[in-house]
Amino acid sequence: MNWYKTLNRKVKTALMVVLIAAATFGSFSFADEYFEISKNIELFTSVYREVHTYYVDEVEPGKLMRTGIDAMLESLDPYTSFYSEAETEEYRFQITGQYGGIGATISLKGDYVIINEPYEGFPAAKADLRPGDQLISANGKSLKGLNTEEVSKVLKGTPNTDLKLVIKRHGKEMDKTLVREKIHVNNVPYYGMVNENTGYISLQNFRNDAGKEVANALIELKNNNKLTSVILDLRGNPGGLLMEAINVVNVFVPKNQLVVSTRGKVKEQDREYRTLNNPVDLEIPVVVLTSRGSASASEIVSGTIQDLDRGVVLGQRTFGKGLVQSTRPLNYGTQIKLTTQKYYTPSGRCIQALDYSKKAEDGSVESVPDSLKKAFKTKGGRTVYDGGGIDPDVKKDIKYLSKITTSLLYKNLLFDFAVEYRGRHEQIATARDFKLSEDEWNNFVKFLEDKDYAYQTETEKELEQLEAKAKKEGYYDAIKDNFKGLTEQLNHDKNADVTKNKAEIKEMIEQEIVRHYYHRKGRFEYSFINDEEIKSAIEVLNDQNRYSKLLKP
Repeated sequence: MNWYKTLNRKVKTALMVVLIAAATFGSFSFADEYFEISKNIELFTSVYREVHTYYVDEVEPGKLMRTGIDAMLESLDPYTSFYSEAETEEYRFQITGQYGGIGATISLKGDYVIINEPYEGFPAAKADLRPGDQLISANGKSLKGLNTEEVSKVLKGTPNTDLKLVIKRHGKEMDKTLVREKIHVNNVPYYGMVNENTGYISLQNFRNDAGKEVANALIELKNNNKLTSVILDLRGNPGGLLMEAINVVNVFVPKNQLVVSTRGKVKEQDREYRTLNNPVDLEIPVVVLTSRGSASASEIVSGTIQDLDRGVVLGQRTFGKGLVQSTRPLNYGTQIKLTTQKYYTPSGRCIQALDYSKKAEDGSVESVPDSLKKAFKTKGGRTVYDGGGIDPDVKKDIKYLSKITTSLLYKNLLFDFAVEYRGRHEQIATARDFKLSEDEWNNFVKFLEDKDYAYQTETEKELEQLEAKAKKEGYYDAIKDNFKGLTEQLNHDKNADVTKNKAEIKEMIEQEIVRHYYHRKGRFEYSFINDEEIKSAIEVLNDQNRYSKLLKP
């Protein structure tokens, strides 16, 4: 039977995965452990066979097995994953940042996918595709009703092949012919001078060549003879390749310096990782920016810089991912990404915040309590702690956007207004100089008049709960007019929120408009004006006495 052949293939794959996973349970003798594995594989095969043979509806063998594999791995931690042959290509892009295509991000709007952002210097930007352009057809095939994943497959392809698009912009259709290229998404999307003396490097991923890109950026910045300090921005960087984290650290620290050590169950695979190259600069003052979204390799970099007292870490406590994943090949072109080790910074601390080996019965995992965190010493004698991410040397509170601004962003109304603005204005001032005039602000307010940007305030949530209770207890009819009046008043206040939060909304509009003209680089340069954490970093770097004190016990 064909399904039974499929069963045997799938079970072999599952057996390999289970053998790896079963090793995490230790404490059995080899014979007992082998018996447990064999018994449970036999049980699994029996259940699989019975379900496929007798279940009331038709069952897809591959889909059923994938559900079982995913559930099994999910019970370990969020980072251990199985990749099918088709998914392996996407995983490869996560590692390399390379693919064949047009170089643009896309999103779904109504029946069509639209261009969200063309990458500067690649086919989409060269063909003058703009944010908001609807993709109507590709090579004569209608794209109506397709989702982003389906359209992405159409746009991607072998480099040097033609792609004929019909797009719609401001109601007018136009033809565009693009030649696909090998697209490389840079780890460093921007570097430049924040002011006369301070350089800035944004590192958003740790794919291949991340260290080389940071090194080249600093070398270019050093060509400015007035450069005296640098900001390395790791905010929101989720991590990536371990070796690239070491290479990034190597830009600022000497050759043969211990950066990270990894330890796991298989002691023969424990490693110490040291820098391999000569640094770009050992002396230049450095501030590393972090956020709650800075994880994994970002924490290796910021933690090592902190442990070696090489620079000041500024921002929010990082995510707390101290686990290392290894990719192992399986049958039929599939692979597993498996958590195999924990990593430790030079001071000896592991910053993993959650202990997945101690899950509650409901599957929840708790953070390491402060009472169990251990103290470690930096190279210069400062006290740092394990068990909860990297604590910055200079803490900055998270700045939350107002609910009205969040709603306007979530409903893409700032994006839509920027699309309209780009259609009316061929040019604008430079990214650092652009400002929305009062007339243009009034145009935005008018633009919102027929748009839905409703959101629920905390007061409205409580009023809604109170109304439900009043109905349940039979009091609603007597006070419903009061409820109606309060609801109308809250709606009136909500409409006034646009004016109340004008400065914040205006800043977000300006940033969005600048991106439509100057791509990602423009967005970075505009942000220098209002970014409070960059301002704080500059203050620290400009005050050498304070900078030095922060790096001493």
